Amino acid sequence: MFKRILIANRGEIACRVIRTCRRLGIETVAVHSEADATAQHVRLADAAYPIGGPRPADSYLRGDAIIEVARESGAQAIHPGYGFLSENADFAEAVERAGLAFIGPAADSMRRMGSKAGAKELMAARGVPVVPGYTGEDQDSDLLAREAARIGFPLMIKAAHGGGGKGMRIVRSASEFAANLESCQREARNAFGRERVLLERYIEQPRHIEFQVFGDVHGNIVHLNERECSAQRRYQKVLEETPSPFMTPSLRERMGEAAVAAARALDYVNAGTVEFIVGPDAHKSGGDFYFMEINTRLQVEHPVTEMVLGLDLVELQLRVAAGEALPASLIRNTSVPANGHAIELRLYAEDPEQGFLPGSGTLEKLHLPAPSAHVRIDSGVVEGDAVTIFYDPMIAKLVTWDATREAALVRMREALAACVVAGPKSNVEFLERLVRHPAVVEGRIDTGYLDRHLDEFLAPPADADAVAPGLFAAAVAWLLHEEVAAPRRALATADPHSPWAQADGWRLGHPGRRIVALLDRGTRVEIGAHGARGHYALQAGGVHCSVERASLRDGVLSASFDGVVQRWHAVLDDERVTVHDGQHRRSWTHAPAYAYAAAAATSGDRVVAPMPGRVVVVKARAGDEVGEGEELLVMEAMKMELSLKAPRAGVVDAVQAAAGDFVEADAVLVRLVEAG
Repeated sequence: MFKRILIANRGEIACRVIRTCRRLGIETVAVHSEADATAQHVRLADAAYPIGGPRPADSYLRGDAIIEVARESGAQAIHPGYGFLSENADFAEAVERAGLAFIGPAADSMRRMGSKAGAKELMAARGVPVVPGYTGEDQDSDLLAREAARIGFPLMIKAAHGGGGKGMRIVRSASEFAANLESCQREARNAFGRERVLLERYIEQPRHIEFQVFGDVHGNIVHLNERECSAQRRYQKVLEETPSPFMTPSLRERMGEAAVAAARALDYVNAGTVEFIVGPDAHKSGGDFYFMEINTRLQVEHPVTEMVLGLDLVELQLRVAAGEALPASLIRNTSVPANGHAIELRLYAEDPEQGFLPGSGTLEKLHLPAPSAHVRIDSGVVEGDAVTIFYDPMIAKLVTWDATREAALVRMREALAACVVAGPKSNVEFLERLVRHPAVVEGRIDTGYLDRHLDEFLAPPADADAVAPGLFAAAVAWLLHEEVAAPRRALATADPHSPWAQADGWRLGHPGRRIVALLDRGTRVEIGAHGARGHYALQAGGVHCSVERASLRDGVLSASFDGVVQRWHAVLDDERVTVHDGQHRRSWTHAPAYAYAAAAATSGDRVVAPMPGRVVVVKARAGDEVGEGEELLVMEAMKMELSLKAPRAGVVDAVQAAAGDFVEADAVLVRLVEAG
C-alpha cells in the first residue's frame, strides 16, 4: 500500500479522499489555486502546495505542475478525484511516465472511452446495445445536418469528449439544428478543449440508470449494482439513489451483464461507471436499454453505493492501484446483495427562482445535519468559507440510508430541515419540494420530468395581499429577536436607560404598535404588531392572529397561535428570518418598518451581468437594431453558459464588454435606446 499520495483535485472530493487515507494511515498531499489557499482540503491534508491562479486552466488543469509537486513531495501515486484531469488520458500517461501510480484506469482505456463516438462504436462491436446515431469524425456542418435528418427528430447533440451534462442539446426540428450545433460546439470547446460532437436519437422520457464497475490488474471485473439518476435538470443530476425503484431482478441481471461486458472490452482496471439510457418499458420482458457512456473515474454519487454495500470505494481504488486483487466476496457474486436504500442530494449555492443561477460569496452561516448511521455529509466547505465563481458551487452532498426507500426519504426530509445556509442563496427549498413530490415519492420520474414540470418544484409567486404560511411565525421570531437585540445595540452605542432603547412596543403616536416589514422575494409584506414579551396581536392582509406564550430558545420557536400551540425551527440574523415547520421552509428578508418603496425600473435600457463571469461571445454591435429576446452576449460562469438577451426591441447604443473580459455582477454590458 502507498505511504503518501497526492490528490489532484479540490473541494468535497479531495476532503473525502483524505478521510479514507487518514483511516488507512496514508499521508496526503493537496494542491491548490490562489483562490483555494484557505480551502478545507488544504487545511485537512498533511501538506499542500500552490499550483497557480484561480482559473482551472491556470491551476487544477496544469498536469505538469501537479506531477512536479508529486515528485517534490515524495508522493507515490496521484488520485484525480472527478472532473478536472480525472478522465484525461494524456495526464494519466504522464503520471505513469513519471514513475508514479495513477489511481484510476489505464490511459488506453480512457482514450477509448474518452471519445463518446469511439466508445459507442466499440460497444456496438461487442454486442452492447447502443442508440442509433452518427459518431463519425467528419464534422462538416452540412454533413451533420444531413445526418440529423437521417436519424430523425428529436435528436441529441453531445460533445464527443464531454461529461457532466456540458455540451448537450436536444433538437426537435431541423430549423433548430444549426443554432444548437454552434452553441454545443462552443461550449464543448470551452469546457473540454475539443468541439467534436456526435448525434444520437433522443429517447423520450427515458431513465438514467448506471452501474458501478470495478476491475483489478488480475483480470477480475465485477459490477456493484445500479444507481438511479433520473432526477435531472438540464442533464445535471439532482437526486441519486440505489437500488433503482424501476429495477426488476431480470433487468438488473441483463444490465449488469452488459456493464461487465463493456468493462471487459477495455480490460478495465479500477473504478468506472457504465451509464445506460433506459426506455419506459425496459422493465418489461424484452424492453430496451442503451449504452450511453463509461465514466472512467469515481462518480460524484458513489456514496449511495457505499452506504448500501458497506464498502469504501476510495479504499478499493487505492488497493487496486497498489496491485491488490478485489476482495473475494465481490468476485464470487454476480450481483452483490444490497442492504437497505440510500439517497443522495446535492446542496448547491444557486438560486432556483432565477433559473438556478450559480451563487458566490461567503457562507455567513452553514449548519448541516449531524452525521450518523443514517446520515452522511460530504462537504468541502464550512461556515465562513467562500463559494467562488471559478468552480462548481456545491456546498455539500447529503446522503441518507434506511431499511426501505420510504424510510430513507423520511431521513432525507429530516436532514434537509436541519440545513441552514446564509450568504449565497441555496437550492435547499427546491430540494425539500423535490423529495416530497409525487413523481419522486412514487419512483416514476424520468430524466426530462424536472425540465417539463419545473414550476411544480419552485416556490409560488409572492402575493402581498395574502398571508403566506409561516408569516406570523416569522414575525413573532423577529419580534422576540429584536426585544433581545435592541437593548444590546443601545448598550453598545448609546444610553441603555434611554426610552428609545426599550423594546416594550411603545412608540410616540402609536402606543404599543410596531410594524414588522418583511420582503418575500422582493415583495414587501407588513405585519402590524401590538404587545411585547411573547404576547402579541398580529394583523396582516386583513387577517388577525393572537399569539400567547411565545418563546425562542436554541433556534426553536414555540407559541400559541389562535389557541393552537405550534413549534417552528427559526434561524435569524440582522437581515433574514427563516422558519421551518418540519415540512416547509420559508425565508424573508427584513426591511425597514417605514420605507419609501420606489417603483421598479421598467425601461429595460440595459443588459447587465447576472453574476461574475467571463464574456465568451459578443453578438451585438453599436448601431444594431435588435428585437426583444434576441441574444446579445454569452457569458460563462461556474462552468455554465448564460445567454443574455435584449429585454425589449431597440437599437444598441453601446457595447461595454468584449469576448474574454471578466466582469462583475451587475456590470452594464449593453445599453439600448429607442429605435428611430
